[in-house]
Order: sequence, then C-alpha cells, then structure tokens
Amino acid sequence: MGRPLDPEQELVERARGGDTRAYETLMRAHEQIAFRTACMFCPTAADAEDVAQDAFVKAWRALPRFRRGAPFRPWLMAIVVNEARSRARAAGRRSGREARAVALEPPGADAHEGPEAAVLVRERSAALRDALAVLTERDRSVIALRYLLDLSEAETATALGWRRGTVKSRLSRALERLRDVMEVER
Repeated sequence: MGRPLDPEQELVERARGGDTRAYETLMRAHEQIAFRTACMFCPTAADAEDVAQDAFVKAWRALPRFRRGAPFRPWLMAIVVNEARSRARAAGRRSGREARAVALEPPGADAHEGPEAAVLVRERSAALRDALAVLTERDRSVIALRYLLDLSEAETATALGWRRGTVKSRLSRALERLRDVMEVER
C-alpha cells in the first residue's frame, strides 16, 4: 500500500466514491480561486460565477477519471479555464477580465496602512490593469494565473495545458513585454 492520503486527497477519494458531502467540502475550499480564475476569461462576474459552477459540475462528472494522488486544485483550474475559454469563444467577448481580477484583491492593500497607501495601491493597480490590457491573451493569462491568482508554476502549467518549462519561458517573455508597456506609459 502507498503513502497515507492527505486530507484533500481523502476528500477526493470519498467524492470519487459518490460522497457528495466530501465534494461539497472540496467545492467550498476552491470556490474563490475558481471564481477568480473564471474572472480572467469572463466579461462579467455573473458569467464567471456560471463558469465556476459549470466547472464544478464537470469536475464532479469527471472525478472517476481523476488520477489518484494527483493534486486537485490544478486539475480543477484546468477545467475552469477550459470552460471559461469555451464560453468566451462562443460569446466573442473578452474585454475587461484582467481588470476585474486585479480589482478583486489589489496587491499590497492593507487596511491599516492609511489613506495615502490606499491611493497608491489603487494607482498601481490601475497602471497594471491598463498595461495588462495591451498584452496578448496568452501573456495576460500566464501573468494573471501565476501572479495575480498566485498559482504555482506547476498549477499554472496544468491550468493552461502547457509544460512547466513553457510556463517559465512564456512568463519571462510576458513579464518583459509588461515591463516595456509600463515604461512607455510612465
């Protein structure tokens, strides 16, 4: 027999066996990251909520094919990304998704820093949002998943369907283009 399962893997195994409460616990644990990921590809928060819900339904149906012992979060994020991309292609709407993801949780925002710091954070967020809007979807996606949503390289690779080395190289080039855009906008 192999290593003992960690708590999340135990929940996945129970859910694979049909335990809806175990799956509900998994959903609660990942609903925020699923929603934020969907926001990267959806034109409205309501669309992102629909995508996240549909992704959870698809994940439930696909659980029998889930590889035992594999990490659940990157697998789920790949389903969310695929569902969101499919909807975006079908609807033909792609504007504003990165702006919403940046606006959901501005980096460095801290309530006790004071009003001056809050203004600076908003200004930096707006500058980042504007710079991201200029980049290609591929560049925006890799930057947003890796840094705005704080996925690991491996999780980003799984979510985008790329190899880990591809994430590293595309992320490096995307960050360089982002720096160039932000310098021009100064």
